[in-house]
Amino acid sequence: MKRSIAPFVRHVVATTGAFLKPYASRALERVRHPTRRGIAWTIAAVPALIVLYVLLLIPFTPGIGDIRKAKVEQPAQVLSADGKLLATFKPSNREWVKLSDISPHVIDALISTEDHRFYEHHGIDWKRTASAALHTFSGDRQGGSTITQQLARNLYPDEIGRAPTLTRKIKEAITAFKIEAVYTKSEILETYLNTVPFLYNAYGIEMAARTYFDKSAHDLTVIESATLIGMLKGNSYYNPVINPDRALQRRNIVLAQMVKYQRLTPAAYQALQRRPLGVDFERQTEPPGPAPHFAQQLRKWLIAWADAHDYNIYSDGLVVRTTIDSRLQTMATQALAWQGNQLQSIANSVWGTRNACAAHKDVFNAFVRETPQYQAAKQSGLADDGALKQVESDRSLMQALCDDKTRVQAAFVAIDPRNGEIKAWVGSRDFSDDQYDHVQQARRQPGSTFKPFVYGAAFENGAKPDDTFVDQPVEITLAGGEIWKPTDDTPPSGRPVTLRDALAYSKNRITAQLMEQVGPSKVARLAYAMGVRDSRLDAVPSLALGTSPVTLKEMVSAYSTIADRGAYIPPMFVTQIEDRTGNVLAQFRPARAEQTLPPAAAQTLLDVMRDVVDRGTGSAIRTRFGIRGDVAGKTGTTQDDADGWFILMHPQLVAGAWVGFNDSRITLRSDYWGQGAHSALPIVGDFFQRALRSRLVDPRAKFVEEKQTGVFDALRATFAGWWGHLFGGTADKSAPQKEAPRAPRRAPAAPAAPTVAAAAAPGASSAEARDVEPPQIVTPPHGASMPPLLSPPGGASSAQGAASAGGAAAAGSLPASAPASASGVGGAAGGQSSLDQWINQQMNGTGAGSAAPLPSPSGASSGASRNGSR
Repeated sequence: MKRSIAPFVRHVVATTGAFLKPYASRALERVRHPTRRGIAWTIAAVPALIVLYVLLLIPFTPGIGDIRKAKVEQPAQVLSADGKLLATFKPSNREWVKLSDISPHVIDALISTEDHRFYEHHGIDWKRTASAALHTFSGDRQGGSTITQQLARNLYPDEIGRAPTLTRKIKEAITAFKIEAVYTKSEILETYLNTVPFLYNAYGIEMAARTYFDKSAHDLTVIESATLIGMLKGNSYYNPVINPDRALQRRNIVLAQMVKYQRLTPAAYQALQRRPLGVDFERQTEPPGPAPHFAQQLRKWLIAWADAHDYNIYSDGLVVRTTIDSRLQTMATQALAWQGNQLQSIANSVWGTRNACAAHKDVFNAFVRETPQYQAAKQSGLADDGALKQVESDRSLMQALCDDKTRVQAAFVAIDPRNGEIKAWVGSRDFSDDQYDHVQQARRQPGSTFKPFVYGAAFENGAKPDDTFVDQPVEITLAGGEIWKPTDDTPPSGRPVTLRDALAYSKNRITAQLMEQVGPSKVARLAYAMGVRDSRLDAVPSLALGTSPVTLKEMVSAYSTIADRGAYIPPMFVTQIEDRTGNVLAQFRPARAEQTLPPAAAQTLLDVMRDVVDRGTGSAIRTRFGIRGDVAGKTGTTQDDADGWFILMHPQLVAGAWVGFNDSRITLRSDYWGQGAHSALPIVGDFFQRALRSRLVDPRAKFVEEKQTGVFDALRATFAGWWGHLFGGTADKSAPQKEAPRAPRRAPAAPAAPTVAAAAAPGASSAEARDVEPPQIVTPPHGASMPPLLSPPGGASSAQGAASAGGAAAAGSLPASAPASASGVGGAAGGQSSLDQWINQQMNGTGAGSAAPLPSPSGASSGASRNGSR
């Protein structure tokens, strides 16, 4: 095959060469003997080609619109609900200052050194460009860029390029012309001085002044200004911190340039050139702000939102209004810092003594094995003992490891149960020491704070607070044949204990028996429905004691569901986003509530949890902090006191705290201080004490109680209805009138986030809706409505009607046309109770067939859960 192709190829080449030979000969002849016309055409073609090349490059340079936008570049600002600045999202460590706030010495030094004809050209200094080109051709390379050209490089490095090529220089010149057309000379100087880099993540003259001289740009002296401007020729080479001799030499050159262009007198130059640099170096770090962990989580969400809507959080001047209350945030931070310091003193008494960490060799050997130094030693061929000895010989490393592992950590978050708004968020004791967010990121075992889900499931099934279990040894056979034996701090008493007392005093054995009766799957589904939606829950008996790790935010969100009578609202932290001029770009409203626990069961659970703070494990809320409001809560402590929890519910705010160490293998080694009642409770107690005293939280607020309808009330209402129908009046003018329909308290205001609700089968109870295994749900942007885990129940299982103040239907959790439940109460159209319907049917003759029977005096069927309100 190759032999047959080769002759053909040779033939084609020979034929083509013969055809082109005459033309090539003529072209070569013209080059050897050029004519005048040919020379003229050649001379004219060269600039024409250059102009054409420049025109071709124009579309590849920044547009006028981009340049105008760059001039007013502003980072996003995050504001609290009360209008305070929480954070500013900057791409770098930069603070913009006006030209009038910059020392005139800086401007004199800049123009004298970088571009002395700055006020004479329009972006390109042709004289300097030609001079630089001649020097470059002669081998002495010099820079010829004006301040405007340098600004073009600083603003648009990607569009212009970084390689020292002719194409880059042409793009740079084109962009400089555009900048001169948009900016004034003063604006060019201001923009340049605020964008030029000065090493150590310091951008702009203000941050440079703070970094190298610990002062503002307005206060820079002549020699300080000359030092900073001298760095522009080469930041690293003339770094005054690392290369002070070079920096001093370069500074004096800048001073000489100032003399040359009459911006400094010769006498002053002679005096100044002998002075030292006077550098006062300190790296500048961005202030963390009042809510740094919250801002950290918000930044992630905002970047996703901005990308989806074609905005830039670093330049478009967005204003983000959040739900955080800056006053509550400050109180939370102070409460956590105070208690954290107390606990750190206790930890130091255990771990802070000399060689204390080394004394616990098993634990700290495990920590050493996790270090990069140990891994490197192992890779070098050392055995385990040799690698351990090598790492442990570094005392500074071991001390740093010990300090890090034994640093007490804590977290706090507060949520308004009425709308899901997050009001305070503290992710660690000190953001500068630990950026890890223990509110959102850390998953720890919740201990006894998980027990309310067990009791809530029991109350939903019809259990009563006065139901009893015997306090006796408990043995539960697990799926693998193992025996689980939950214990308490005290031995079994053999006496019956009510569910109310069991939760108030956090009895593990009683809770385990209740869990066995209710079923782990039901409890897991209920906890998921009420707010524990991001963490995996193992449906095993020990789940009753909080063995599945969860986040603090999930737990406080779930307790908010209890406080809001079983209605779950996803937590939200953004209410509105605006552009730089105040135009509203997006609004976010609370999502529609999901009735995850029947209101009667939720209210019973809440009432039982009041006893935790009135006389149980959380009584320090009353006795130590003097809180007298209507509150309920729960303490929590995990195995070996690794985690301490406490969550407190108030009608207007639910707050929770966690305390522990980043590594659960380290504990306070104290049965007293390790308990949530003594570690986490003081944080919440101190916070609520401050919030109630300041009246940011109303100390008189009460949880909404379910109204009870007695026999006398029912007969009086019946008689009033008959009297009004027969005589057109009322028998008792003091009798309560029917309440006018109320607007849903969480109805979204336009424009609202869309709501997607799953339809329930008519008449299905919430328990039936939860029998389906919950799907995995990806959390949507906070504030947007979320598809409910459970279908809205067909009717309430308690005596509260849709029109009762703060009722589930008013919250938007029940459809207006929901049918009545089996008890004949609630869910009626128009917000009427079943008693109202019965009266109307009798008066208007609309009853179906025979007269409808009068509901039971309590307003609930005999099988309904007893209302435990006090």
